[in-house]
Amino acid sequence: MSRKGFHIVLWSGVGAVVSILGVAVPQGAAQEVTYARDVAPILQANCQQCHMEGSIAPIHLTNYEEARRYARRIRAKVADRIMPPWHIDRTVGIQAFKNDRSLTDEEVQTIVSWVDHGTPLGDPAELPEAPDFSDPLGFQLESDFGAPDLVIASPPYTLEAETQDKWYRPLTETGITEPRWVRAIEIRPVGADAKTITHHVLAFLQQDEEESEYTVGPLITSARGGSMGGPGLFMEWAVGKEGEIFPEGAGKLMLPDSKIRWELHMHAMGRVVEDATVELGVWFYDRDDVPENRTRLRMFDARGETGLDIPPGEVAVTQQYHVLRWPSRLENFQPHMHMRGKVMQMEAVYPNGSQEVLSRVTDFQWNWHVNYIYADDAAPLLPAGTTLVITAWHDNTAENPNNPDPTQWIGWGDRTVDEMAHAWVDVTYLSQEDFEIEVAKRERMADDRANRNQNR
Repeated sequence: MSRKGFHIVLWSGVGAVVSILGVAVPQGAAQEVTYARDVAPILQANCQQCHMEGSIAPIHLTNYEEARRYARRIRAKVADRIMPPWHIDRTVGIQAFKNDRSLTDEEVQTIVSWVDHGTPLGDPAELPEAPDFSDPLGFQLESDFGAPDLVIASPPYTLEAETQDKWYRPLTETGITEPRWVRAIEIRPVGADAKTITHHVLAFLQQDEEESEYTVGPLITSARGGSMGGPGLFMEWAVGKEGEIFPEGAGKLMLPDSKIRWELHMHAMGRVVEDATVELGVWFYDRDDVPENRTRLRMFDARGETGLDIPPGEVAVTQQYHVLRWPSRLENFQPHMHMRGKVMQMEAVYPNGSQEVLSRVTDFQWNWHVNYIYADDAAPLLPAGTTLVITAWHDNTAENPNNPDPTQWIGWGDRTVDEMAHAWVDVTYLSQEDFEIEVAKRERMADDRANRNQNR
């Protein structure tokens, strides 16, 4: 693809935002926008869980004084749709998600108008009641499921104040003595400093299983410690990603004598951090509640046969194909790239030859690894033989503000200054019977929506 074509794809959504923000707002209407009545509810619903003491954001936005102090920064980030971090292209593909944190056009305009007209507080009596947020240092899923049934901790690691990035790959016994099905999982760095130095965490589940689609191949543990054999990657965590809740009737299976092979990528923060650990929280189904279908976290590469090879000063496009051998439901889309990554797309090519863009992320932000979780009635149902096409765009030019050095030739690597190009996707494998039941259910839902619209 030409560079001109790249920018058309990359910035297709921005024009819409600019045109919205460019609309003249009547003076009277703009003056009516206040923090208490209009802005505080938006910040509570979309921003404050991250922008609070002990959480991951560098500034706090939990009250009027804090919001007013950072008003110009808020306006710029919101107007450019950098914040809240939600980079799904709204012009194509699936738009129904369980965890949609994006702002509507009206909410963006509300914040912009509030800042442009002096950030008035308004009537304090109109302030919404303070929400009961979950502990930013605790497990976020506790509010839904209570304390985890099982917590597996990595061995502690001490990171020096100034040092190269480190990859720590210990092995931990799970203590599982009987087969158990998992309905939810979450990884958390323990403590604020551990959260600061942890770039990402991979937790590989290692256990003896017969070779199948779930195991992909015999269990092989490399010198690096990671393994995509066995059931493979149990969970991946990075900044911007919360836990995973599996849909009703699906989950992950842990077997007796299983182990977790960790991979912790850590970077120095300017002072020594002693005994840093991460914890894996696991919530089980009841013993007599056995899911019919199994979910597996797949790494769908976009490097292509020639690998990732990005010349200096250029935009590179790579693509790779993945055939689904079984009927499948895709639960999420989570692009993973580094500082030069800008766009990733997931497309389905069906056995009959038809094609459909499922999701596309534009203006990817390397420091926000958002997991876009499809709504139950929108998660793609794909027949056996469907080919997933993963395409990645990397911008290695000086025009990319995140690019540390556009004169460098960039390839695949674990460091943030290197590059990657893959999507993490939870795939729930279905029997043919279950697949047909799910398809029929979707068709009935579509017919019901069409009838309701017709009767309006």
